[in-house]
Amino acid sequence: QVQLVESGGGLVQAGGSLRLSCAASGRSISPYAMAWFRQSPGKEREYVGGFSRSGGYTYYADSVKGRFTVSRDNAKNSFFLQMNSLTPEDTAVYYCAADRSIITSSLRLPAQYDHWGQGTQVTVSS
Repeated sequence: QVQLVESGGGLVQAGGSLRLSCAASGRSISPYAMAWFRQSPGKEREYVGGFSRSGGYTYYADSVKGRFTVSRDNAKNSFFLQMNSLTPEDTAVYYCAADRSIITSSLRLPAQYDHWGQGTQVTVSS
């Protein structure tokens, strides 16, 4: 089993940046699809961005393209989300997710991921 722990959330002003980290343990994440999701009160969990299995391709939600960047360091068994030009609309709890068997067409579907972190709060003030 893979255990995931997010860190790096916090309070930032609009226009600022944050870098979230997801530390994995238990197994190597190198063959896993990895993703960041976010959820704000009253809303469904939303795909932010991630990698397909074995890191072949990256994908982003339209709302974050050009502002957010995902990266992974398989040697450190870690996954990252660099967030720039943050707006209050980015305020949410951000979750790291992993799955070894997910297909590309399902990458944006939270129900298809087997492993989740506990989440880290990101708050962007105006």
